[in-house]
Amino acid sequence: MRQVNIPCGADLVQLYRQEVGDYPKFFKMDTLSRLGILLTERLVAGEPERFQPREDRAVLVFSREGCLANDRHYVASMEDFPSPSLFVYTLPNIVAGEISIRNKYAGETSAFVLEKYDEEAIFTLVRQAFLDPVTKSAVVIWADCADDTQWNARGWLVEREEL
Repeated sequence: MRQVNIPCGADLVQLYRQEVGDYPKFFKMDTLSRLGILLTERLVAGEPERFQPREDRAVLVFSREGCLANDRHYVASMEDFPSPSLFVYTLPNIVAGEISIRNKYAGETSAFVLEKYDEEAIFTLVRQAFLDPVTKSAVVIWADCADDTQWNARGWLVEREEL
């Protein structure tokens, strides 16, 4: 099982430029989605046949705050004119979709909001994703953003044989 993290306070744009650099949509994303994309890049970089459509990889995203940081930005924008670019990111499952779209994953895609970081609960849900015989691997993300500068972000690439 491969594991990665992004330290709180890291410059996400700088990390993007160093590690990704070819996905301009990144600059429109909220912090939660940026963290998910960067964690996934770290997990799957260098895989053979990267960006080929695949149905055997699940994407499971977990958080405590969900997209509340972006929701606050959106509510503030409503004082003038509500921002459509912020509204797009007012669902906590958007990060799972962003990961799936970028990587052409068509397996299970789920987002869960948990009361707290709980690795046992996370991996119970991951094991359930592997009940589908098509699923051979899963990108698993814990990304929790209190705001644009405070987060806890880690990810795992889990293969069926490892459970």
